Formats: sequence, structure tokens, C-alpha cells
Amino acid sequence: MKVMLLKDVAKVGKKGEIVKVSDGYGRNYLIPRGLAIEAKEGEIKHVQKIQEVKKEVKQKRKEKMEKLLKQLQEKVYKLKIKCGKNGKLFGAITANDIAKHIKDSTNIDFDKRWFTEKVNIKEVGLYTLTIKLPEGVKGDIKVKIEPLEE
Repeated sequence: MKVMLLKDVAKVGKKGEIVKVSDGYGRNYLIPRGLAIEAKEGEIKHVQKIQEVKKEVKQKRKEKMEKLLKQLQEKVYKLKIKCGKNGKLFGAITANDIAKHIKDSTNIDFDKRWFTEKVNIKEVGLYTLTIKLPEGVKGDIKVKIEPLEE
């Protein structure tokens, strides 16, 4: 018997999936408890159409994120910070500081959670930071920390 799950069922499937189960399990357990309904031809086609649309949306979002990554990689982000004579910063540059700078300089909504590792820069120099955008798009951006001239 094919059923469409209305809720997540452990060891059977997730909400919205059409799964094949034994007749007794479907008729005596899943359907009476409101966990599933019997999948008829119309529901099967409907679910397949929904899955196709979700796949298209996900693909478009991935393409958008890849385009955003290329846009982010075109530029070296320069931050001018107060520091001592030996190049040590007074404090540290964090992911939040870099995300804010990128947002201000490019008008891209950059999220600090996109950095894959903790950012804690304490010296002047050029750094390559790895970012992971939504939909699994990964890449590197360059950040240059320069001393503030007074």
C-alpha cells in the first residue's frame, strides 16, 4: 500500500513523502492516527510536482549564491585599524567587524555566520578567509588589515 505521510514517522519517512508500507501497518496504524493518508494517483502526481518545484527553487538559489560568491571574491576588503608600531592591533578583528565592513562597502547582506572558522585577527596583513554560503556554496575571500594613518 502506498501512503502519503502527513507527519514525520520514524523509520518510515518524512512529512510529504509517498512511501510503500504493508497494508496492515497503513490501515491499522498510520491512517487511524492521522500520520498518513492513502496515496491515490492524484496525490502522487501532486507530490511529484511539488518536489520538482522545490528542486527548481533550490537550484536557482544555488546559482544565485554562486553568483554572490564570485561577486565577493572580486574584491579585497581593506580595513584600516589603529595598531602599534610592530603591527599588533589594539584589540581584534572579528567576523562581525568584517561582515559589517563588507555590507557597508558592497551593499550585500553578508552574514557573519557564513565564515567557516572563528575569525580573530590580531595583526596587520592579508588574510584569506573561507566562507560557506547557503546551499553549500564554498569559497575564499581576501581581507587586508592596514594600519590607520594618523
